[in-house]
Amino acid sequence: MRHERSSLPTPVSTNSFWHSEPNKFLLGHRTTEELPAEADIVIVGSGITGTFAARFLAEDERAKGKSIVILEAREACWGATGRNGGHCQPLLFDRSADVAAFELKNLHSVKSYITTQDVPCEWRSVSGCRILGTEQIMAKVQEKIDYLHKTAPEIARHVTIVTDKDELKKHRVNPETCVGATISEGAASLWPYKLVTFVLEKLVKEGKINLQTLTPVTQITSADSKHTLHTARGPITAKTVILATNGYTSALLPQFADLIVPVRGEMSALLPPKDSTIIPNSYGMVGCLGQPANNDDYLVQRPFKDVPNPTGHLMFGGGGGSGLHPNVGVSDDSVVDEGMAGYLRAALLQVLNLDGQTEELKELKAAAQWTGIMGYSRDNHPWVGKVPDQEGLWLAGGYTGHGMPNGTLCGKAVVDLVLADEAGDDVLALQEKMVKDGDIPQSYIITKERIAKARLSPTVAVQDREGLI
Repeated sequence: MRHERSSLPTPVSTNSFWHSEPNKFLLGHRTTEELPAEADIVIVGSGITGTFAARFLAEDERAKGKSIVILEAREACWGATGRNGGHCQPLLFDRSADVAAFELKNLHSVKSYITTQDVPCEWRSVSGCRILGTEQIMAKVQEKIDYLHKTAPEIARHVTIVTDKDELKKHRVNPETCVGATISEGAASLWPYKLVTFVLEKLVKEGKINLQTLTPVTQITSADSKHTLHTARGPITAKTVILATNGYTSALLPQFADLIVPVRGEMSALLPPKDSTIIPNSYGMVGCLGQPANNDDYLVQRPFKDVPNPTGHLMFGGGGGSGLHPNVGVSDDSVVDEGMAGYLRAALLQVLNLDGQTEELKELKAAAQWTGIMGYSRDNHPWVGKVPDQEGLWLAGGYTGHGMPNGTLCGKAVVDLVLADEAGDDVLALQEKMVKDGDIPQSYIITKERIAKARLSPTVAVQDREGLI
């Protein structure tokens, strides 16, 4: 079967609310007027993965003196990280225990950086509440949590199931439209764009990186142990290239077209009811209001005080089952799907008990609605490591809509592997040690064997249609 490659990021995109307070230093930023002809390391993509990879490179003595260039097709952090749901919620029972532990570690790493650097990105530590829409979904979740208690009790202790109606109401969950919920310790909401642009601005001003925005890479060619990245502004050559391109990966790596597939998602910033108060959790909604069980909706809320524009926007995304247009295999985020957008405006008034003046409200008013491109992995795990048979070409991406609790430490992992490889160290031995130490799950590492095994699974399109992802 032939799989279509992703397009490059569209020059024009829908207007993400997260870009409503842009980092003016970074708009149109090019650290040098001309694109350098060469660099030691080129990173493609300036979302959370590419930016934190640059940060970890800049902090590592082994990279001292190396020139680092970041190429971004649009403005800085204009892709998925600047368009996502704004929550960092580890999935503690949907994946294996080592993945759950890694995602928790990632959460703490991000929180530590924000705390020590005092990053103004609206970080709020919350519990994760996943609302379950049907008895069938509840039964499957109970089975997974029971298994987690047997295999990883240290992870399972962070999760509880709630079915009591009064207890559900404490979490603002409407017991008339769901059968229960899970509450997970260890989650957060934040303004992702502000975190990433804080890091980028700091790195640029410290002279650690050369950031070139509005510079899409159209092709990568390789010869003599070097890679040439072609752009409309000319070529740049490097021995080492890190692709942090997520849903757009196959535009530059066609061999990954069936392994990391672009999927368009819908997001909204909704005005809360008048006189309402902030919701207590980060939310996921599974199979609610007739949505497919494999299409989670997701919600956090911005603060009502102590921040610029303290409006308490309800940042709500999902609604895949209400879409009017195809989304799997779509890499165009210049279009809003009005079917999904309409669902998002109406659903919260049914699924949650929002307080304040909700009488006669049929839907919430949207301050913004937009789309973004996720990268869905064929085997449901990110792809991190060296691209097979491509010396010096590295990849970290394919988060299946779950990049915030993964991207930071996946960026660190790929940097550790890159620097070990450049130093002539045994990369396979290092990978084994990293897996043992919890620095990367085994299931994330790129190997030829994993690629072959993934291709025995149904395609992403089939998995989505049959409710397998």
